[in-house]
Amino acid sequence: MGRLRLDLNQARERMVVEQLERRGIKDPRVLAAMRTVERDRFIPPEYVDHAYDDGPLPIGSSQTISQPYIVALMTEVAELKGSERVLEIGTGSGYQTAVLSQLAAEVYSMEVIPELLERARRALDTIGVRNVHLRCGDGSEGWPEAAPFDVILVTAAMPGIARPLVDQLSPGGKLIAPIGEEDLQTLVRLQNINGSWQEQYFGECRFVKMTGKHGF
Repeated sequence: MGRLRLDLNQARERMVVEQLERRGIKDPRVLAAMRTVERDRFIPPEYVDHAYDDGPLPIGSSQTISQPYIVALMTEVAELKGSERVLEIGTGSGYQTAVLSQLAAEVYSMEVIPELLERARRALDTIGVRNVHLRCGDGSEGWPEAAPFDVILVTAAMPGIARPLVDQLSPGGKLIAPIGEEDLQTLVRLQNINGSWQEQYFGECRFVKMTGKHGF
């Protein structure tokens, strides 16, 4: 193992302990996935030394790879057991996609920026991910041909709940999204429980804004 890879592996372990476990991420499957997926493979080479820093990083096209804690939190909120079909809106770098691929049966991921999608595809292929399906398009409209989904996870800020996404949930399915203004959102989980829609809130967050028909 090269010195750089050893250093990155050690940095990843510190990230899990200091940024995730100490902040209350408890799901052992989520922690295992965050230990397994190498974030450094999903960022531009010039930022590799900062791959496991406690914050987002630029990935081009005015987009960012999310802070590791936010990736872990959104994944934990999804409560994945391993059999789910997940729709991710906003492939971005592919890092969150790779984490989800460790925890769900199938992951469908949409990205509106073609060059980002191709870069993510190459990164996912490099690490041998096989249960992910990628599509370029308006994520706010979802992926109706592949619905229903047990979990829909949105990694871009939305001004409100997009009806097409709600319609593509399976019975009892969960929609997890940052909802609010362009500069500040609340992480929301929406779930239909016994015929009644229930919302739960998981703190403030900041995501790049969603474009498209149901975005900003």
